[in-house]
Amino acid sequence: MPDRYLKVVEPSDNVATALRDVEAGETVEVDGDGETRRIEVAEDISFGHKIAIEEIETGETIRKYGKSIGNASEHIPVGAWVHVQNVESNYGRGDIAGEEAQAAHHE
Repeated sequence: MPDRYLKVVEPSDNVATALRDVEAGETVEVDGDGETRRIEVAEDISFGHKIAIEEIETGETIRKYGKSIGNASEHIPVGAWVHVQNVESNYGRGDIAGEEAQAAHHE
């Protein structure tokens, strides 16, 4: 029976959201793309964070809620924590935009 605290919203998603803390070494079951998958968790994943439910290759789109949230900046194995260390977000980066704008202003 799938873990009700690991949420896959759309069948096309390649990540699940942890609705509880998940510990490294734990085996969990998630529903995704019409099937239940058994996944061994590779590292501790905190509440609200994402876990890879399939292999995600470098440059591949990370899909959550059926939408692209970024691209993998490195290979992400099944069960790995998916976060800023391995995802290049496609959302606006205000911190970078601010630095670039400031640099352009001083040129």
